[in-house]
Amino acid sequence: MKAPLPALTILRARPYVAPAWLRGGNAQTIYPYLLSRPSIAYRRERCELDDGDFIDIDWLDNQHDAPLVVIFHGLEGGSCSHYVLSIIMTLQRLGWRGAVVHFRGCSGTPNRLPRAYHAGDSAEIDWVLRRITGQNKVRSSPLPVFAVGVSLGGNALLKWLGEQGKQARQLLDGVVTVSVPLDLAAAGRTLASGFNLLYTRHFLDTLKRKALDKLERYPGLFDSAALAACTTLYEFDNIVTAPLHGFRDAEDYWNLSSSKPWLKHIGVPTLVINARNDPFMPASALPRPEDTSSAVTLEFPEEGGHAGFLDSPFPGRLTWLPERIISFFREQEVGLHSGSQTGLPELRAS
Repeated sequence: MKAPLPALTILRARPYVAPAWLRGGNAQTIYPYLLSRPSIAYRRERCELDDGDFIDIDWLDNQHDAPLVVIFHGLEGGSCSHYVLSIIMTLQRLGWRGAVVHFRGCSGTPNRLPRAYHAGDSAEIDWVLRRITGQNKVRSSPLPVFAVGVSLGGNALLKWLGEQGKQARQLLDGVVTVSVPLDLAAAGRTLASGFNLLYTRHFLDTLKRKALDKLERYPGLFDSAALAACTTLYEFDNIVTAPLHGFRDAEDYWNLSSSKPWLKHIGVPTLVINARNDPFMPASALPRPEDTSSAVTLEFPEEGGHAGFLDSPFPGRLTWLPERIISFFREQEVGLHSGSQTGLPELRAS
């Protein structure tokens, strides 16, 4: 008999409607970064990896019999990213547990090896989820374990789900991904021109700094002059990401790491949320229902930006996204408690 969940006030989903005073994908992406952020008393756990490196996990502790949500952040994100904090605050109010997984080098401490992290690192996702669920879940009397992946973290999570198929149900009961660059080549082209170069410069600021730090520790790792001159993510991935992680070049990395081709093979109930005005991912490259398995629900609001989804009233609240996530997980939890293990949700595209 599973322990009952705390009473939930989030019972059903509501469509996303952007504030009338915040229009356009760029405004809806940038504005949430400007909001004040709450302070969370995380408990940090350092996990030693088999290759001699480590990752850090920030835990939101609660009752041991509460549902657990594992969160994978986006490019250069972490447990203090605004989208992560909005989810964690909601979990805290509900009495659920949370685990924010930092990719290598993203927890504030440089990782030890020349390699770092990348959008297709499903092997890292697999290791982390098996470690966490091994600590927190006994399948003979399961407690719900869910996962959320945002942007780059969502891409790696979806790729892992597709690779695992129905076997992923042994580890997870439901997944939500947000603002995922499902087609990395399409996203890369979009970020390489116009106003979107602002986002590229923002990412390259920390990516270059970390790469130069690695170059000091590992001389000759890559061409420092080419790194200093690069101005696009394609150039950075060609110089640093691809060779450090076993890819031929940036195109090879993007083609092999994109999650879109794996959506057909997913066997865990999964909600994919992408705004159609996301400046990182063109709407023309979003998947169609026929591109996915019956386990996948597509939800493409017209607005929301990239991991924004701000709610009214002014000055705005980051409440819609965590409410939508919990609503979806609540649907899966109800199915678990009712004993339904075979029925997957009908695919919905909005």
